[in-house]
Amino acid sequence: MVTDKLKALAQTRAKVAELEKSIATELNRELAALPEKYGFSSVAEFVKAVQAASGGKGRGGRAAKASGAAASTGGKRRQRAVITADTKAKVKALVQAGKTGSEIAKTVGISLPSVQNIKKELGLVKARK
Repeated sequence: MVTDKLKALAQTRAKVAELEKSIATELNRELAALPEKYGFSSVAEFVKAVQAASGGKGRGGRAAKASGAAASTGGKRRQRAVITADTKAKVKALVQAGKTGSEIAKTVGISLPSVQNIKKELGLVKARK
């Protein structure tokens, strides 16, 4: 019956919660033991050593990998453009002057999708049929 399945589900969820709690406790215990395991007298010294080993960067993940990829290829990562009212006015003027989207993007220093978004916002694009 459904009630039996609901009871079994509740029991399973309780077991999962217990397992998650025990894993978190064990993980915290292991992490707390790391500095001593590697011969450091304090957590601060251990953190400094880990940061030094990772090149001084405190972050990992996609952002670090992406910047590492850009550095290895010799390219720079672009800064995110801030779209202001002034930027929108420049885009509007350039559209009215007959410039293409890519010309506008290069002139204003923003990406082509940003130009397209601004044009759409200002009502400067033709509706699709």
